[in-house]
Formats: sequence, C-alpha cells, structure tokens
Amino acid sequence: MVLLEFSMYPLGKGASVAKYVARSLEIIDASGLDYQCHAMGTVIEGEFDEVFRVVRQCFERMKEDCDRIECAIQVDYRKGATGRIRGKVSRVEEELGRPVKK
Repeated sequence: MVLLEFSMYPLGKGASVAKYVARSLEIIDASGLDYQCHAMGTVIEGEFDEVFRVVRQCFERMKEDCDRIECAIQVDYRKGATGRIRGKVSRVEEELGRPVKK
C-alpha cells in the first residue's frame, strides 16, 4: 500500500485558492480511498495506481480553468501494510504517552 501526500494549487488566482482545493477534495472523496486533509495538503492511502489516478483527476479538473498549477507529491510505499494514515500517528502517540494535536 501507498501513502501519497500531495498539495496542488493554481498560481495567479489570488490569495485564496480554497475553491480549487475544495474541488480536488470532492474528487478525492468520490474515489472511496481513505484520506486526511490538513492545512498544507492531503494524504491518500491506496494502491499505487489508485492514488496516482486520483492525483491525475485532480490535475485534469484544475487545468480546465487554471493556466499554471503547482503540485508537490511525496510517496511512502510499504509492502502489505494498511491503515497507515491513522496508524503512523497512533504509534507516535503511544511513544509520547499522549495524543498529539490534530
């Protein structure tokens, strides 16, 4: 399974790009894959082809009305592991002996 973290946003569309991020989140949610959105991007969990398909769909939607797009992608593959979006944070909380801010 793959954890893929990405941020994608248009350039030249003003100070707030929330409406573009919201459109991407609609695509991500419709994919049925597990995900978490945070202030600087979104983490998606799934098979390699699945997560990259979602990123591609977000890109294709954004380029419909955006002439310049910036995207950063980070991938963590671990064979056979599932539920890592929450599991990785849970293990850190166990080490700390307390919850972390979310």
